[in-house]
Amino acid sequence: MAGTNSTNDKQLFTYEQVYKVDFDAATGTKIAVVVLMSLFFVYINCIMLFALRSKPAFHEAPRYILFGHMLFNDSVLLLVTTVMYAMSLALLHVAKAICLLLVLISSCTFQNAPLTLALMSLERYVAICFPLRHSTLATQRSTFIAIGVIWFLSSLNFVTDIIYEFIIDPNHLVKITFCTREKLFVTKWQADKAQGFDILYFVSVTLIIIFTYISIMITARSVSSNKDSAKKAHRTVLLHLIQLGLCLTSFLYSTIERMLYMMTGSSSSLFIHLRYLNFLIVLILPRCLSPLIYGLRDDAVRPLFKYYFCFAARRVKPATINVL
Repeated sequence: MAGTNSTNDKQLFTYEQVYKVDFDAATGTKIAVVVLMSLFFVYINCIMLFALRSKPAFHEAPRYILFGHMLFNDSVLLLVTTVMYAMSLALLHVAKAICLLLVLISSCTFQNAPLTLALMSLERYVAICFPLRHSTLATQRSTFIAIGVIWFLSSLNFVTDIIYEFIIDPNHLVKITFCTREKLFVTKWQADKAQGFDILYFVSVTLIIIFTYISIMITARSVSSNKDSAKKAHRTVLLHLIQLGLCLTSFLYSTIERMLYMMTGSSSSLFIHLRYLNFLIVLILPRCLSPLIYGLRDDAVRPLFKYYFCFAARRVKPATINVL
């Protein structure tokens, strides 16, 4: 066991050395692009959240509550991920207490994304397939309970790691470390467990979204009285499926990074450039698309977003908020 841990530590240390780059103009530009891109979309998300808070009806409709939760979750993930990326470029060593907090937040918000998509799909499924029971099943209270459940599920994996490490080493928090998720693993089974949780969550979410998509599609063809709502829900769940695919690409980030490192070998400069593109396209970009995919296509949210985006300097046409 000691030999295995020593070998893993050596590999991690060697892998970290490739991150050592000179902070020239090109590196500064890359960091600026990542930071500005993340801040811009966090700003967009904040405008969307402010628009949702501006109308009391949005506070009661389950789909808008879930949409607001998704915006908040993606904003936190963008900010924490950007901070951790900047720390990795600088090879900044911090106390494990700070690192644990950052990794816990990033891990929870990362896994919250697909779970929230599953909730949004189920809400649309109930609204279209069981319209008479929607008002009793999809309530404000049940929506907040469901959000609490997904936060519990997303934190379960990493919290067990924290408890295990405290049992192994009570002085865990005071140590100084290079802050990555891998550095917090004590044994190999923790990495295997994390991968198992990822596979379980995404397979479950995929099955849920596919099931709701097929059910709504069948309902849209068989029910003529609510055909317009069914078609809208059909398109919404299809967007959920596309967004899930974007989330799945994020799970390939670490695998792609390891492959790039093995392919480039000693060419650390090439690896740094490819790693940057991998981070920007695979990890950051999918998280920036939520307000564009969901918010701007919503007839109730879009006018309010335009109003607040223009600093309340233009008139907007009031939109009817349909809870179904």
